[in-house]
Amino acid sequence: MNAGLAEMFRYDHWANQRLLEACRPLTDAQLDARPPGISGSVRELLMHIVGGEATFILRTMGRQHEGELNRQSEWPGFEGLISIANRAGEELIAIAERFDEDVSVDLPWQGKVYAFPKSFFLVHAMEHGIEHRTEVKVALEQLGFATPDLDAWQYADARGYGTERGT
Repeated sequence: MNAGLAEMFRYDHWANQRLLEACRPLTDAQLDARPPGISGSVRELLMHIVGGEATFILRTMGRQHEGELNRQSEWPGFEGLISIANRAGEELIAIAERFDEDVSVDLPWQGKVYAFPKSFFLVHAMEHGIEHRTEVKVALEQLGFATPDLDAWQYADARGYGTERGT
């Protein structure tokens, strides 16, 4: 069991949940706004974050592009998006918990096959989430909304870590 890696994906899952809840009050116009410096609308980015996690799960098995969400997908609504995010987050945690030895994964792409260490897809999943959650936070700020604090100290508090010990 890889407890440290699993903890990183627990944080990732928690951060996605917090971000989705922070975006829930946005109107359709706000979800579809394209603030400057952001790679898409908030709606597109949320689907990209959640769909990306499903893609990274598939890639750890040598598969991809099996109907997972992307920026152009039909909007599943917040309940649907949260449900998909919960399943993907739990699966990434499970993959991380089982990760003991790195193996090579063959990933087909455009008629060729490319070899990647399985760990790369986990690194990419983590980095991808951080990058695009940051974009959504910037967009929220530009739209005049308070942004969720996704700092690890907030995660520690949510998990009940850092309790004071007696002397």
